[in-house]
Amino acid sequence: MADKQISLPAKLINGGVAGLIGVTCVFPIDLAKTRLQNQQNGSRLYTSMSDCLIKTIRSEGYFGMYRGAAVNLTLVTPEKAIKLAANDFFRFHLSKDGQKLTLLREMLAGCGAGTCQVIVTTPMEMLKIQLQDAGRIAAQRKLMPQAVTPAGGPVELKSQTAMQITRDLLKEKGIAGLYKGLGATLLRDVPFSMIYFPLFANLNNLGKKEADGPAPFYVSFISGCIAGSTAAVAVNPVDVIKTRLQSLTRGSHEDTYSGVTDCIRKILRNEGPTAFLKGAYCRALVIAPLFGIAQVVYFLGVGEFVLSYLPKRNN
Repeated sequence: MADKQISLPAKLINGGVAGLIGVTCVFPIDLAKTRLQNQQNGSRLYTSMSDCLIKTIRSEGYFGMYRGAAVNLTLVTPEKAIKLAANDFFRFHLSKDGQKLTLLREMLAGCGAGTCQVIVTTPMEMLKIQLQDAGRIAAQRKLMPQAVTPAGGPVELKSQTAMQITRDLLKEKGIAGLYKGLGATLLRDVPFSMIYFPLFANLNNLGKKEADGPAPFYVSFISGCIAGSTAAVAVNPVDVIKTRLQSLTRGSHEDTYSGVTDCIRKILRNEGPTAFLKGAYCRALVIAPLFGIAQVVYFLGVGEFVLSYLPKRNN
């Protein structure tokens, strides 16, 4: 991907198309990841990803697996576009006379990409998590009828849309309400990008038939899957923390957290170190195809095709 000279509009289109396809394919697994990460000891409703999906379908119907998908589909285009385009931008400006980037410079480019994307990622995941976890909270409430807010008081659960949640947050806390968990999101996305992009670039280079030519599309896909799943598992502990911090409603007897340090301390004390691995395999199953698809979209030049086709339609 980074070796191809692609215009910025084409990069944005490529990233957007890849995000839309990927999210549509793997969103139910992402929902299972969120619910598994949020359930705490003493309030476990799901034993595994498959158990979570089966119970979700039984209690909420097939479309219950796509709670929060509209938010993701709306914001994933700018999020993935910023991430992929920013990485290419930083790689280009960190390269010297077209020479191969050192590992350190590759990691710096990934760091820049991860930092840029949180502008969209934080509010997107903030809203998505509320909608994804609503079914778990409702199911738990039937068993233990008292749900609580982060402040510790009782809350009346009601079905809300992303727009309603956004309005409430803006009214109560301003724009900062949508950026709850920003620090944890940075702690997740920056290391993720620092691992993913250099790993992908090096794996992709191994599959090139010619030193100066592109790798076959299947090599790009496999490289994207391997790099994505590796990076996803590596940063999963921070993803657990981020998910917990961004959840506005808690089930009965579930801990609330005042920040990253408080969250780490309570998870270690009440659930043990293995709690930081909750949802890791779900996250790997989500991220691997997302980035594999992204690299194939770049390889096929979808953005360049769209840009070349539009003028013909206008003439």
